[in-house]
Amino acid sequence: MAGHSHWAGIKHKKGKIDKQRSAIFSKLSREITVAAKLGDKNPDMNSRLRSAIQAARSANMPKENIERAIDKSSISADSNFENIRYEGFGPAKTAVVVITLTDNKNRTASNIRTIFQKHGGGLGTQGSASHNFSQKGIIKINKQEMDEEKIFSLATDAGASDCIFHKDFYEVQTNKDEIYDVKNKMEKEISNFISTEIEWVPLTKINLNKDDKEKMIKFLEILEEDDDVQNIFTNAE
Repeated sequence: MAGHSHWAGIKHKKGKIDKQRSAIFSKLSREITVAAKLGDKNPDMNSRLRSAIQAARSANMPKENIERAIDKSSISADSNFENIRYEGFGPAKTAVVVITLTDNKNRTASNIRTIFQKHGGGLGTQGSASHNFSQKGIIKINKQEMDEEKIFSLATDAGASDCIFHKDFYEVQTNKDEIYDVKNKMEKEISNFISTEIEWVPLTKINLNKDDKEKMIKFLEILEEDDDVQNIFTNAE
């Protein structure tokens, strides 16, 4: 029985990882399709598409999946996706901003509202939670690409406002309106980027106790599983 339980555990864990991987690929594919639909299908001429492809490569998405997502932009000409922001409060009154990419606003709003309510929170109006954040352009780069001194110099010369060193990656911060200008300059020295996104950075963070932390993790996991959700930002520590 011990062997069986061990195998069941491994299978469950692998299934969860496969499910998460599939969900990530689905979200990345949708962003590639929309970026290609809204602009040039040549990534060299389309900053949003180029960034989406770079993020897909960082997530080890197969080349054929990327090409299929670009091709889909021509096929799905009748599908109008749009970015919609939802704001609300999660467990322990934590502020939450959810960025979605959807072709059905009613479906997305209903799903997001239900998830918030089921986890002890609730959706608010525009501005109800976002005032707890500052919008910034965030460019993430694997540390293997370049040493700290060179990345700092490159980011500064490109016009970045800050460069933060994390354990496995560099986080280059910019004014949200200048993110692609800064990135275009950095691309002269770097070809691989983890992500390039406008993020909602919390002004202050809330420390959660063990019980609230577990509730928060569950809440965020359920939100991330929704196909329309592209990004989630919270001021929970």
